[in-house]
Amino acid sequence: MQLRIFTEPQMGATYDDLLAVARRTEETGFDAFFRSDHYLAMGGDGLPGPTDAWVTLGALARETSRIRLGTLMSSATFRLPGPLAIAVAQVDQMSGGRVEFGLGAGWFEAEHTAYGIPFPEVGERFDRLEEQLAVVSGLWGTPAGETFDFAGRHYRVSGSPGLPKPVQEGGIPVLVGGHGARRTPRLAARYAAEFNVPFGSVDDVRQRIAGVREACAEAGRDPASLVYSAAVTVCVGVDDAEVARRAAAIGRTPGGWRPSDVAGSPAQVVDVLGRYADEGASRAYLQVLDLADLDHLDLIAAEVAPQLS
Repeated sequence: MQLRIFTEPQMGATYDDLLAVARRTEETGFDAFFRSDHYLAMGGDGLPGPTDAWVTLGALARETSRIRLGTLMSSATFRLPGPLAIAVAQVDQMSGGRVEFGLGAGWFEAEHTAYGIPFPEVGERFDRLEEQLAVVSGLWGTPAGETFDFAGRHYRVSGSPGLPKPVQEGGIPVLVGGHGARRTPRLAARYAAEFNVPFGSVDDVRQRIAGVREACAEAGRDPASLVYSAAVTVCVGVDDAEVARRAAAIGRTPGGWRPSDVAGSPAQVVDVLGRYADEGASRAYLQVLDLADLDHLDLIAAEVAPQLS
């Protein structure tokens, strides 16, 4: 299983905080640094305030050299698909072809209200997501010298040169994820290089992956052509006292773990991640909530990752 670091900077982080985590992610051998794309904390004061996902990743593209960079997930409600395609392709160029692009329908109404962003009902949000996936993929995939057109209900594109193009071979991998039982698997089968199950139990991961595999078969796509992954919250310690300290820092208590918390000693964490792997997840996004605790990354890199490689 491949391990990636996943951050939630809307809960309270500066760019410098994220840079420190990204650099430690790279130094300790993890494959990638991902961040959420949110504008409002889900609890607490969120100080000093949010950072924009693609501004952050553009900067990190120039301050790192190896790790992959991406979002889990950018919200289709936040940006128009044409400018979004330009921004992500630009960050891909800035990073030398290390970008991955997660796009979702959006779900957190309060952040939309707080920053004046329209928040349609769920059916329309999924309609917009589907059209954005079509537009972004179409713009990136249009050969140089040709133009792209799209006529949807929510977005219309006419005569676009679809520039700039991604620089990485094979294009920018698109991630689709979620717990939806119908539309999400279909969108993943059509557009995604990777399907992610966010914060689900081992049983959830098995069921959601099975749904995407079925959708791929119905669409005539080889289910093995997708990467399947899980996002989990991680809390590792060398002993009970360290686990308890790290749990307290993120509002958890030992014995009160959530179904998607992967916590305990390195051996316990390896065991749980192994169960996710057994259900088809070949990649795990480790949500680290205490961004000041860089020693946590060191421990995972030294004691967990080698046992899963």
